[in-house]
Amino acid sequence: MGKDPLNTPMMKQFVEMKAKHPDAILLFRVGDFYETYLQDAITASEILGITLTRRSNGAAAATEMAGFPHHALDTYLPKLVRAGKRVAICDQLEDPKLTKKLVKRGITELVTPGVVVGGTMLDRKENNWLAAVHFGKKSLGVSFLDISTGEFLTAEGNEEYVDKLLVNFSPKEVLIERSNRQRFAATFSSRYLTFEMEDWVFTIESANDRLLKHFETQNLKGFGITSMDNAIIASGAILHP
Repeated sequence: MGKDPLNTPMMKQFVEMKAKHPDAILLFRVGDFYETYLQDAITASEILGITLTRRSNGAAAATEMAGFPHHALDTYLPKLVRAGKRVAICDQLEDPKLTKKLVKRGITELVTPGVVVGGTMLDRKENNWLAAVHFGKKSLGVSFLDISTGEFLTAEGNEEYVDKLLVNFSPKEVLIERSNRQRFAATFSSRYLTFEMEDWVFTIESANDRLLKHFETQNLKGFGITSMDNAIIASGAILHP
């Protein structure tokens, strides 16, 4: 039986980085290439049209691989994002020539369909909206953010009202509570790309603290949403790191 390829120092490092963003495709910098492994490699090869290979120390232990030159990042990254994928970029944090040990690596950027700033990935003719939706007891809160322009909007209302806003803004990504995944799909269909967040992110306490910190204010009176708890929660969630 061959040795487990995932048990090498570099692959252990990959697994550690992947665990930080398990939902994202991890672009792992190795020398002059960005490599993807395992299911990420299968997905990337299909979207990017790059060769899928398998590194093996025996038939029982194979690791799928697919990569591209690091200087081609601006060509391949937009394709992954436009396909609705979150992408975590893991770079080398030191010069490999200056160390005899395993090169230090770290995630330097997380790119998602709703959080795009680079010019090669943006359509200059339209906004790139990120949305967040919170289901309250009597109404829903919704917020919209375009990081490229700084526009930040929020509202609260019934399902029909929020549905109209989502249709009009056509967000590239919608943040939702993990526990409301099925409810969101049943209410707004599956036409939106969603990202599930922990339920604690969608609480009035954490949302209020996040908004006050972001806008550097003592209260939210100036924004006119002090009595709209669900809108505040959605707005706070969209600002979560």
